[in-house]
Amino acid sequence: MTSAHNGGRRILAVSAAFAAAALVLAGCSGSNNGSGGGGALTVGTTDKITSIDPAGSYDNGSFAVMNQVYPFLLNTPYGSPDVKPDIAVSADFTSPTEYTVKLKPGLKFANGHDLTSSDVKFTFDRQIKINDPNGPASLLANLDSVSTPDKTTVAFKLKVPNDQTFPQVLSSPAGPIVDEQVFSADKVTPDNTIVKGHAFAGQYDISSYDFNNLIAYKAFDGYQGLLGKPATAKINVKYYAQASNLKLDIQKSAIDVAYRQLSATDIQNLQSNKNVKVVKGPGGEIRYITFNFNTQPYGPKTPDADPKKALAVRQAAADLVDRAAIAKQVYKDTYTPLYSFVPDGLTGATTVLKDLYGDGNGGPSLDKAKAALQAAGVTTPVALNLQYNPDHYGPSSGDEYAQVKSQLENGGLFKVNLQSTEWVQYSKDRTADVYPAYQLGWFPDYSDADNYLSPFFIKDNFLANHYDNAEVQALIAKQAGTTDKAERTKLIQEIQAKVGADLSTLPLLQGSQVAVVGTLRKRATPSPRTTQDWPP
Repeated sequence: MTSAHNGGRRILAVSAAFAAAALVLAGCSGSNNGSGGGGALTVGTTDKITSIDPAGSYDNGSFAVMNQVYPFLLNTPYGSPDVKPDIAVSADFTSPTEYTVKLKPGLKFANGHDLTSSDVKFTFDRQIKINDPNGPASLLANLDSVSTPDKTTVAFKLKVPNDQTFPQVLSSPAGPIVDEQVFSADKVTPDNTIVKGHAFAGQYDISSYDFNNLIAYKAFDGYQGLLGKPATAKINVKYYAQASNLKLDIQKSAIDVAYRQLSATDIQNLQSNKNVKVVKGPGGEIRYITFNFNTQPYGPKTPDADPKKALAVRQAAADLVDRAAIAKQVYKDTYTPLYSFVPDGLTGATTVLKDLYGDGNGGPSLDKAKAALQAAGVTTPVALNLQYNPDHYGPSSGDEYAQVKSQLENGGLFKVNLQSTEWVQYSKDRTADVYPAYQLGWFPDYSDADNYLSPFFIKDNFLANHYDNAEVQALIAKQAGTTDKAERTKLIQEIQAKVGADLSTLPLLQGSQVAVVGTLRKRATPSPRTTQDWPP
C-alpha cells in the first residue's frame, strides 16, 4: 500500500467481505497528533488472532499480524496480483519438479540472528511436520522436500511437475519465514515466546503484545524486501469485542483505520455521514456451510449411517437455500450469491450449483428438496445441528444463519438446532468433529482458482471434514501441473462439477470490498495494495 497524501484525509477501511488475508499497514503515514501518540497510527478491528506462529493458524486475523512481521520468499507488490521475489533475488523452475530460490545476502532477523537458507528449510519442514489442524500445511501438499545447497540457495522438490500455483503458495499463509533459533521444530510456538524472541524480519517488529487486546508495532530497519521501508514508524492495533464499539470509536475519531467487521447496516449508516466516503470494489471472500461427512445426519459415525441418505440431506439443503434473499436482506447486497466453489471473476468459475439444485435459476425449490429426501428414504423432519460464529465473520452472522435456519425449515423438511460459539473455541471444535454442519468463510491466499479447490478438497484438507474423493484429488493434482491454460480451465470446471455432485461444502455468498474514507483526522490516505490483500 503506497502513501497518497491528500490534504490530511483519514481512511476507514471496513468490510462486509473483502478478499484479503492481510492488513497492510506499511504505507499509512501518521501525523504527530495521532491517537497512538508520537505519530503512531491506531487501527481498530473485531478480528481475532488464533496464533502468530504460521504453523498454528490459517485465518485472516492471525495472518493480518504475520503479514507485517514475517518475511516471505515471494510477495505481492502494490498494485499487482502477481508475485515477485521479496527477500529473494530470484525464484525459478530449474527443472519441472524443482523450484529454486536465491536469497538476498546479509539478511537478519530483528533479534540479530542471521536469516539463511537453513531458516527457510526449517520453516517448511516444520509446517509439514506439525500439520496443525488449524494451520496452512494443506497448501504444501505438492512439496516433497527442501534442500539447501548453500546459505542463500533453497531448492524445493515438487511431487507434481510444473506446479503453476507453487510460487503463489510461497506468498501465502504457508510462506512466512521463521527463525529456527526461536521456533520449535515439532510443535506450535507460543505467541509470547515469539514476541520475546523478536523473531521477525518483515517490515515491522512487535514492541508489545496483549493477545486480542492490543499490539504495538515498530518499523524494522533491517527489512530488505520487496515492499520497501514502511511510511509509518509506529502502529497500534486495537481489538474490539463488539462491532458497535468499533463503530462508536470511528464516529468519535478515536481510531484512524478500522477494518473487519462492521455490519452492512453500520456501513449503510456511515454512508450518510458527510465526513466519510464509501468506496466499493471486487473481492474474493466466500461464505459457505461445511458438512462433516462423519457426523452429519446419516454419516458413518452416526447410529443410522447411510451414504445415500447423507447425500440426500446435503442435496435437500442445497435445494432450499435462498442466497439472493440472504445477500439482500442481511447484507444489503454487499455480498452476491455464489453458485459454485470458485467465485465469479476467476478463470474457470462456473455456476454448477445453480444448474444442479433449487429451481435451476438460483432460487430455492421445496419440491426438489422433498423429492431428493423421498427418493433416498429419508424420514422428515431431518434433525440438523448447525453451528455459526458470531464474532469472526462479523455481527451479521446471527442474522445470516437465522435466515439459513428459516429456509431449511421451510416445508417441515428440516428441524435445525442453531448454535453459536466464539472464534477461538470454534476454530478448535470444528476440526474435532464437534459440529455436523457449520459456517466458514474463506479469504484467498492467492488469486487463482486452485486456492478455492486444493485447501478444501484434497485428502487431508483444511476443513478436516472427512471428504475423500480420489478422482477429485487426482484432478486437483493434474490441474496444478497443467501449463496449457485452456486445458487447465477445463480441469478446474470438471472439479467443480464433481464436487458439486458430492456437496462437501455448500457455498452461499461472494463478497465485495468496502472502504470508507473520512476527513476527521490529519492522516494520509493509503491506496490499496492489491485486490487480494486489501484493505490497507
